[in-house]
Amino acid sequence: MSRVPPTRSQIAVFTKKVADFTRRRFHAARPATPIGEVLAGLSASQSSSTLVVDEAGRLVGILTERDIAQRIALRVGAETPVERVMTTPVKTIAADDLLFRAVGRMRRERLRHMPVIDRDGKPVGVLDLNEALAAAAARMVDQIDRLTRDASLDGLAEVKRAQAELAQDLFDDNIPAPEIQALITDINIDLHRRVLEGAIATLAAEGWGPAPVPMTLLIMGSGGRGENFLFPDQDNGLILADYPDADHGRIDAWYIALAERLTQGLDRIGFPLCKGGVMATNPLWRKTAAQWREQIALWGERRSPVAVLFADIFMDFRAAWGDPAPAATLRRQVGEMLRRHPGMLTAMANDETNRPVALGFFGGLKIAGDARHPGRIDLKLNGTLPLVGSLRLFALRAGLEETSTLGRLTALAARGIIGANDADKLRHAFAQVTLALLRQQLVDFHAGREVGNYVDPDGLSGLEREHLVEALKAIDRLRKHARSEFTGALW
Repeated sequence: MSRVPPTRSQIAVFTKKVADFTRRRFHAARPATPIGEVLAGLSASQSSSTLVVDEAGRLVGILTERDIAQRIALRVGAETPVERVMTTPVKTIAADDLLFRAVGRMRRERLRHMPVIDRDGKPVGVLDLNEALAAAAARMVDQIDRLTRDASLDGLAEVKRAQAELAQDLFDDNIPAPEIQALITDINIDLHRRVLEGAIATLAAEGWGPAPVPMTLLIMGSGGRGENFLFPDQDNGLILADYPDADHGRIDAWYIALAERLTQGLDRIGFPLCKGGVMATNPLWRKTAAQWREQIALWGERRSPVAVLFADIFMDFRAAWGDPAPAATLRRQVGEMLRRHPGMLTAMANDETNRPVALGFFGGLKIAGDARHPGRIDLKLNGTLPLVGSLRLFALRAGLEETSTLGRLTALAARGIIGANDADKLRHAFAQVTLALLRQQLVDFHAGREVGNYVDPDGLSGLEREHLVEALKAIDRLRKHARSEFTGALW
């Protein structure tokens, strides 16, 4: 049977947030509210459930139609407090969670509706399963079920495999490669969260107890930019709340154990361990907020090759789990460091703009001299990275907090730092290079080959080769401009 590709509206379920489909009107009551009053309120509001909230507005229970039928009818008086018959704890979904996760979970747990809460645990509305399913065509439901498997490592590994098939569907539907990258990244970050939460639960079960201080999980590199391809390796770190030096042995031991379980779990489900050690198991990437502040200042002061390398990896970070405020503070501290030490951008430019693009002397595609990938082009090293790195330099100098490549390009064009015509050419270049890379990865995945960053030019049509060459020329012009701008080098 031939596969019918999804329409753009059919993939909304994979890109929209729960908040986009939340029914904002709902009936709420306090725990001590008499049942008779609750039932009257339900009838008047034409709601199917009552959300029970405490004095601070946090959700503490729910009264559903099933509760009414099983626990109330002919059994308790109208004066009975609702807290005696409500269901608690409540199964909820976060407003900023992805819709497909909510759909999969509701189907798996046979829930008709689910309260939607904000970051403080306060209800903001209710998600109705039938309305959510209306956003997903019937043929997408199977993908949703596969992408929302149980949180066991085997289940999450299945999610990682299903992700590649979803990417193929979207690719076949001519969805732009950068949009597919953004969706892949969202799913990957969700997987990081689920593995992390599983690791925390494992530590508790092993007797380690709860987290000794609050933490924020950082994702760096392509994940921080929202530009993951298939099967990226790990680039993660932790910001820990400050604590007394005397407690370091006890607290750091807990986080070492957590980091080991996190990175091993991610490796098992399809995120290879970072060969450069950019993971929370490495103390360089597991620090308190104060230690991160000192580290950033030290990078700017020393500007050694190692400091530049680490800063280059770090600069595109984003918060993936926990309180995002420490990450936002860290972002401001990076900006302050660069203003105090502008030579840091020069040092970064010497490294980032020194990578040539995959163009030969006469303007054709240049094949990588790699014995493991004969006849192929490393389109990440000699395609996306020169573009990403050059735009990062301009964005950091301008004080932009945006981390995505296209977001930086749009912001730089809006400020007149990059001309409108050049910005259009670079958007097209980014789309062409990512398209070629993603297509090759999907071909290799379905052929059972290693999925990486090497593109076979023989797999491109003549027109595709022409477009790729033009894209690389635009990237090379930007690279040379950045090198001249930040280092003074002449070409």
